[in-house]
Amino acid sequence: MVRVWRVLALSGALVVAGAWQYAPGTVTYEPPDAVMAQDTLGKTVFLGKGTCSACHGVEGKGSMLAPDLTDAAWLNIDGSVEAIVRLVKEGVAQPKEHPAPMPPMGGAQLTDAEVQAVAAYVKSLSAD
Repeated sequence: MVRVWRVLALSGALVVAGAWQYAPGTVTYEPPDAVMAQDTLGKTVFLGKGTCSACHGVEGKGSMLAPDLTDAAWLNIDGSVEAIVRLVKEGVAQPKEHPAPMPPMGGAQLTDAEVQAVAAYVKSLSAD
């Protein structure tokens, strides 16, 4: 298997963006380990410690208590990662379309890294 690193030049600095792998008949992209680790952490927080899946469902498709996170509609924010971080940290006291308020961090104690990771994971679920 041949591994070719994709390198980007940003403001004069070289940044390794990930690895492309080639095997006969296939070409795949591997994101950098840091991206994969954050995505794994985000999903772990979403499904466990952050209790997000209790209302949004294990696939993020929503329930009677909380909105679908996999569609392109954002009910309480603009859908940016920054807005998701803010919403996770502050909660939603009065949701626009669902009866259950969301406490800050889902009622859990999350680190800044966990909040960032779960926000990135939630963004990755969205169709927008």
